[in-house]
Amino acid sequence: MIDVRSILDNVRRNTPLVHNITNYVTVNDCANILLACGGSPIMSDDVADVEDITSICGGLNINIGTLNKNTISAMMLAGKRSNELGHPVLLDPVGAGASRLRTETAERLLKEVRFAVIRGNISEIKALAQGSTTTKGVDADAADQVNAENLDSVTAFAKAFSLKTGAVIAITGATDVITDGTRVCLISNGHPMMSRITGTGCMLSAMATAFVTANQDRPFEAVCTAVIAMGLAGEIAHGRLSELDGNSSYRNYIIDAIYNLTAEQLENGAKYELL
Repeated sequence: MIDVRSILDNVRRNTPLVHNITNYVTVNDCANILLACGGSPIMSDDVADVEDITSICGGLNINIGTLNKNTISAMMLAGKRSNELGHPVLLDPVGAGASRLRTETAERLLKEVRFAVIRGNISEIKALAQGSTTTKGVDADAADQVNAENLDSVTAFAKAFSLKTGAVIAITGATDVITDGTRVCLISNGHPMMSRITGTGCMLSAMATAFVTANQDRPFEAVCTAVIAMGLAGEIAHGRLSELDGNSSYRNYIIDAIYNLTAEQLENGAKYELL
């Protein structure tokens, strides 16, 4: 059983400061979800700035969604500095497998930076773990979707990748698969409409960084709790939608749901299975 209550309480009690080198498309959403969950965001991606900024933070979130030469260098510098300080670092390999630049950058990051967490969709994680290139932009290829038929093989490769990298692996989708190489958590919280919003994955990565930063003795449980919380927020937010609301309102309702989420709600609404 995961003590989701104490993990959420630790985030709100400690207000973890998270350095984000993230996707320009979703940077504002990432900042707001961090504030909503109880964390505190800093966004910085200039090579002259990132080492100082990450030094005053507790955790680092690296998202490769809008790469350029300058941000790649900044990611390397910040990641290495975080490792020196013992801060947890999360990698969100957005679109890995879709282009040579994204794939090679993610691979280089894995070689040069030690990650506490790697979070992506099934195609992105497969691109890093197995060298497959079925990613379609930032979306998972339909052939890669986790289902009852391939669940055993997906969990096996995720566990192997976790043991190889030393990171908690979080594969998110209709069914979320989280593993630390030994334990596996299958999470079924969420709503299909979450795929109609740009940035739910990016927001989750930022939030997961905060959860791990506030619970460094329990990274596996912290990541599971963040994934459960995001999925539950998607369910709660969908319940608020009126016939005049669309995906923009839904995004805001998700942030509101995280802001108002209680430990009791999280505990009662969690839908997961530990293997």
